Amino acid sequence: MTTNNFVHPFRYFFVVALLMVLMLLLAWRAVDLQVVNKDFLRGEGDARYLRDVSVPAHRGMIVDRYGEPLAISTPVDSVWVNPQLFQPSHEQQKQLAKKLNIKRKKISKLSSGRNRGREFAYLKRHVSPDVARQVTALGIEGVFLQREYHRYYPKGEVTGHVIGFTNIDDKGQEGLELAYDDWLRGIKGKKRVLKDRLGRVVENVESIKESDPGKVLRLSIDRRIQYLAYRELKAAVRRHGAKSGSLVMLDIQTGEVLAMVNQPSYNPNNRGAFKSNRYRNRAVTDVIEPGSTIKPFIIAAALESNRFKPETVIDTSPGLLRVGSNVVRDHRNYGRIDLTAIIQKSSNVGATKIALKLEPQTIWDVMTRVSFGYSSGSGFPGEASGLLTHFSGWNKIEQATLSIGYGLSVTPLQLARAYSALAGDGYLRPVSFLKLEDGLQAEEVVQVFQPETTRKVRGMLEKVVGKGGTGTKARVAGYRVAGKTGTVKKSGVGGYTDDYIALFAGVAPASNPRISMVVIVDQPTSEEYYGGEVAAPVFSRVASGALRLMNVTPDNIPPIGTRIASLGDAP
Repeated sequence: MTTNNFVHPFRYFFVVALLMVLMLLLAWRAVDLQVVNKDFLRGEGDARYLRDVSVPAHRGMIVDRYGEPLAISTPVDSVWVNPQLFQPSHEQQKQLAKKLNIKRKKISKLSSGRNRGREFAYLKRHVSPDVARQVTALGIEGVFLQREYHRYYPKGEVTGHVIGFTNIDDKGQEGLELAYDDWLRGIKGKKRVLKDRLGRVVENVESIKESDPGKVLRLSIDRRIQYLAYRELKAAVRRHGAKSGSLVMLDIQTGEVLAMVNQPSYNPNNRGAFKSNRYRNRAVTDVIEPGSTIKPFIIAAALESNRFKPETVIDTSPGLLRVGSNVVRDHRNYGRIDLTAIIQKSSNVGATKIALKLEPQTIWDVMTRVSFGYSSGSGFPGEASGLLTHFSGWNKIEQATLSIGYGLSVTPLQLARAYSALAGDGYLRPVSFLKLEDGLQAEEVVQVFQPETTRKVRGMLEKVVGKGGTGTKARVAGYRVAGKTGTVKKSGVGGYTDDYIALFAGVAPASNPRISMVVIVDQPTSEEYYGGEVAAPVFSRVASGALRLMNVTPDNIPPIGTRIASLGDAP
């Protein structure tokens, strides 16, 4: 009994002591977690319910020179899933596929075993608000919405080639969207949110970093003139069954691009119909041989050599000229004509005879001064520089063909810029796709011709549009026009083909030029294929509307007495 009485108290006290130690340990653990190391538990809890998520930043808007939107980013939702939570039933898969207009196979693949290790996968990007609401209403675990931005182009085809487009992640891919991507692209922000066990955001806790939206890009384009140019070029390409066409209009006083269109065009809002041969900007990326539109620069070189004057007579008889084994021909024998008539009649023989009397370097200097063979420096992606070989490698036939616009290549933009130098008293200005608020700095403008030379050449170019000239269809009621037609045979494998390019390059109003425009219609298949028949009428209609939209004062209004007499003679 003595032994048993001794053992039982020992066990009792041992058990009590053990329980007290355990209680103390538990108490210490509770104090440790709740007071000493409380951040650990809070962090573990936050890790399950608090998340840092990015805040999308909308891309900067692109507007025309008057602030009208040409590219806008609108908020949309994208549907994504967490494959670890996403285990829809067969019926739910069918409903989800129907709402999102996707194949059920794509849905079942995301919920399969090999994707269970992932936490994020897009189901469909950029859905409409109505579709987003319908998807949410299905209540499928593991399906979420993410706010993104979709790029929209209000003018569609009209500005497609200039503006370009972005990809589904709102990054610039073509045109000015690509050239100014850094300027337009915003910087994402970050915020902390509270999510429930299904991953849905139930509360915004705090903003960590504000999103920084992209900047507005104001272009030099006038949307009204752009639409006018688009409409008229498209009509001409269709009317003449042409392969393609381009039109460029520059503001002579600033170098700003007022309009630039191409055919065929494309709608940047319809990504499903994109074709690579349609969305390149031909006015900047494609080169052509300029044909007779180059002749004014040959005449300018002749005048600045001081060996020729506008009234200098050149004998073009008998309407052809043999240069080595090649023959240069006119449409007919123009006989003895002066420099003005050479431009007015577009005499190949006359231009060739003048070029052969000049030093090759003299011609090459004039061509390079107006930047033929060099990029315009506009900064447009993919801009071509054209081709102009060095004069040291020219022979007689190369010098002759160059004088009538063969053997060199230019872009429509380069040609329009060169004509702006002829119109702007010899000053060559940088090309700008952006609106210039304060004009250009003086050092950015280069004088490439003497003002007197350009005035004489402009006078000759006016004769082209006047009676007896090749460009009478380029006339604009109320305004004097100076310009030059061109009809070029297209080169192909083994030589030149029987296909043509019709051109017209001109400026208006001739007394104080404001616009320089080049119209190109490639491979017209109708009976009319000359530049004066195909391209000149487009110039006339576009220039007529543009000059009025720009409030340019007419410089060719007949005297009142003449108009009254004309009205009196009408039947």
